Amino acid sequence: MADKAQLQEAIKTQGEVVRKLKSEKASKEQIDEEVAKLLQLKAQLGGDEGKHVFVLKTAKETLTGKYGEDSKLIYDLKDQGGELLSLRYDLTVPFARYLAMNKITNIKRYHIAKVYRRDNPAMTRGRYREFYQCDFDIAGQYDAMIPDAECLKIVYEILNELDLGDFHIKVNDRRILDGMFAVCGVPGEKFRTICSTVDKLDKMAWEDVKKEMVNEKGLSEDVADRIGEYVSMQGGQDLAERLLQDPKLSQNKQACAGLTDMKLLFSYLELFQVTDKVVFDLSLARGLDYYTGVIYEAILSQTIPAPAEQNGADEAGVSVGSVAGGGRYDGLVGMFDPKGRKVPCVGVSIGIERIFSIMEQKAETSSEKVRTTETQVLVASAQKNLLEERLKLTSELWNAGIKVEVLYKKNPKLLSQLQHCEETGIPLVAILGEQELKDGVVKLRNVASREEVDVPRADLVDEIKKRTL
Repeated sequence: MADKAQLQEAIKTQGEVVRKLKSEKASKEQIDEEVAKLLQLKAQLGGDEGKHVFVLKTAKETLTGKYGEDSKLIYDLKDQGGELLSLRYDLTVPFARYLAMNKITNIKRYHIAKVYRRDNPAMTRGRYREFYQCDFDIAGQYDAMIPDAECLKIVYEILNELDLGDFHIKVNDRRILDGMFAVCGVPGEKFRTICSTVDKLDKMAWEDVKKEMVNEKGLSEDVADRIGEYVSMQGGQDLAERLLQDPKLSQNKQACAGLTDMKLLFSYLELFQVTDKVVFDLSLARGLDYYTGVIYEAILSQTIPAPAEQNGADEAGVSVGSVAGGGRYDGLVGMFDPKGRKVPCVGVSIGIERIFSIMEQKAETSSEKVRTTETQVLVASAQKNLLEERLKLTSELWNAGIKVEVLYKKNPKLLSQLQHCEETGIPLVAILGEQELKDGVVKLRNVASREEVDVPRADLVDEIKKRTL
């Protein structure tokens, strides 16, 4: 019994050590090391009477039940203790968990990070198993549709600024979809699985989608045909008004709430001047289970021609399709909160690699040179043994806030230095030679036009700034 009392005392002391480290916000490694010692002591205590001491830990598998049929794309893992783990599927679920854990009720933020999908890669379409997403989210209790309209405005601005070609943004509402399924005769327990099938309409013809509904999901053909009539509809605020008068949908409370908000959304989008690219499309479903209201997806309309040396001049180019998507997920934070407290959220996720694929293809098919650096000037020399003078001028320009490069060679050839500028898109070259040093000037060369002018050294900073504004 004495040994047991000593062990209990040791556990108490070690517990105090752990608590002290946590209160002092010590490093994770240090805390983990002391926690491991505590667990070993507890295990010894349990062994005295043939009993096991179970240590309760917070469950790490937070993705289950959030993604519907897309769950098959999650990379599931198991640690050595048999816990369910997985690689991050998106940035939305971790964001919701963060809000719940830190009791945050309103925040506006963006986040760029890697996510992982157990998908079939398609490099030319920007589809990878490991890739970056950029998310923008607004969390908090606000008046209807104002944050939602801002998210759509952001997508509109990004795609316009990047000049990726013609695009359109589809919008719909999960409440409208659920109301539509109800009035068409879909059983309530099949709403989410039928939603996942409707979501395939951007990749499959209606007849194939209908076959999946009937043959795999067990709907009758009549029900599928009724769904088909609705999902073929597209429009704007006018379509929302028309559907509010629909004999069937107007009797469904959920659908009416969604359609009323859709009208309000389009009124705000009109004020934001983005309605020329936004389409109310009843075929948009987005398969993820956590969406509760407005959903949207940005799609590039045109195909970027493939380079002739890759696929042949007459072959089809790259069609990336969807480059951004998102929606409202008012119930997700509550799934992680111990008391189930909800925080309304809306956000958008942009596929960075997909956008890069389009930009790369445009660059390859265009004769226009793409700048791969922000460098404004290369300091070059016309003769040998001028490294010290090049470094001195480089330092002067750096100190003046100008972005400058110098080749890391003692005696580079002038032609090599000029070619480096052409390849990387550096617009100006400041050339030093023995004669320039004697005259107190620098020869400033415009790389594109090849025009050269002698600039007094004292005036060089002002001249460069004037030319690079």
